[in-house]
Parts: sequence; structure tokens; C-alpha cells
Amino acid sequence: MKILALDTATENCSAALWVDGSLLQQEVEVPRGHADLILTMIDELLAQSSTTLAGLDAIAFGRGPGSFTGVRLAASVTQGLAFGADLPVVPISDLRAVAERASRRIIATQHMLVCNDARMHEVYWACFERGVNGLMSPVGMERVSKPADVYLPAEWAGTLVNAAGRGFAAYGELGTNLAPVLGTVDSIVLPGAGEIAELAVVEVRAGQVLPPEQAIPVYLRDDVARPKGS
Repeated sequence: MKILALDTATENCSAALWVDGSLLQQEVEVPRGHADLILTMIDELLAQSSTTLAGLDAIAFGRGPGSFTGVRLAASVTQGLAFGADLPVVPISDLRAVAERASRRIIATQHMLVCNDARMHEVYWACFERGVNGLMSPVGMERVSKPADVYLPAEWAGTLVNAAGRGFAAYGELGTNLAPVLGTVDSIVLPGAGEIAELAVVEVRAGQVLPPEQAIPVYLRDDVARPKGS
């Protein structure tokens, strides 16, 4: 199986190529310029593995939530490549990609809260737990809210919950408000295409793929422009 993955939803611009269990990846954290980087990364990974777009099984991408410009870029690049090579696509949540990456940095993580910075004093957030396949799976919906409105599932009461995402670095009240119920907090982790590729493998094997036109961004927040003071 060969899966190309890309992500530009956050400062971390990344691409990865899964080839029969081996993973090649490139990533760089930059404030802007993802459009100039992502196609070069993809070309280099394909050349490094002697793989062509036509030889892939699918293209996976970070579908958001994240930067509006970055999420649109990932979706549009995925659509263009998939249409050109007649390939299916696999949208993967960037919050889930954070949970997956953080779960490998925090030992023995079973339950995780992910909070990414959504700007405007809000966070994108969701809860995840380790599934029977060993990967982090969603518990409930993904949301966008004020840091003070983040909460854990009632069924997690009394269990160790770790946390991840740059929302914790951006808004100190998150860690303060949730301190009584949280264990380790990884406040520097960002999503990456490597985890997106690995999460997509399960979807492709299960036939959970979509046509290129359904490579659609997920923003969570519709009010892209909000008046100051609102």
C-alpha cells in the first residue's frame, strides 16, 4: 500500500509517504509560505521512493480544523493531485493527528484532550481515546469554544487524562481550569503528515475513501471575519 499525506493546517508544513509499512516524511515549522513548500516536499518524497502519483493507492490530508488559509491549501492541493492521478482521498482530522503524535510522546496515554489555538481567544478541541487498533479515536464531537468552556466527557471521571496542543500554550487558563483532572500536558505538539498517513492506512484498508471532489476543509468556525470587540 502506498499513501501520500500532506498537512498545512498549522505552522507545521508537512508531507509524508507510506510505502508498505515504511514511512518517509518531511516537515518544517514556518509562520507562512506553505504553498511554496508543500509541492516541493511531495515531489522530493516521490522521487526518494521512486514512486509516481499514479502508483499511489490514496492521498490523505489534514482536513482541519486549523488556519483557514492552510486548511484550504491542503484540500485544494489534494483535490488537484487526486483528480490528475484518478486517486481517492482520505480526510483526517488535525485534532486527531495531534492526539496520535502526542500519544507517542506521552507514555501510557489512553485518554487525551486536544486543544489547538483557534485565535480570537478560542480553541479547537476534542477528546480521544486509544482504540482496539492502538490508534487514537474520537470521543464525541470536535468543537470550537472559549477556553473556559472546554470540558471532559462525564464517563472519564476518575481516569487519567493527558492533554496536548498549542491551545495550552496560548491560553494559560486552560491548564489552570483543568489542572485537577489532567495529567501530562504537551503544549508544543503540532499535527504532522506522518500521523495523518498512518491514520489513513486503516481507512484505506477498510475502503473508507472518498472521490477527489470530496476533499473538503473542516473549519468548525463559520464566522471567518468577526468584528473587533465581539
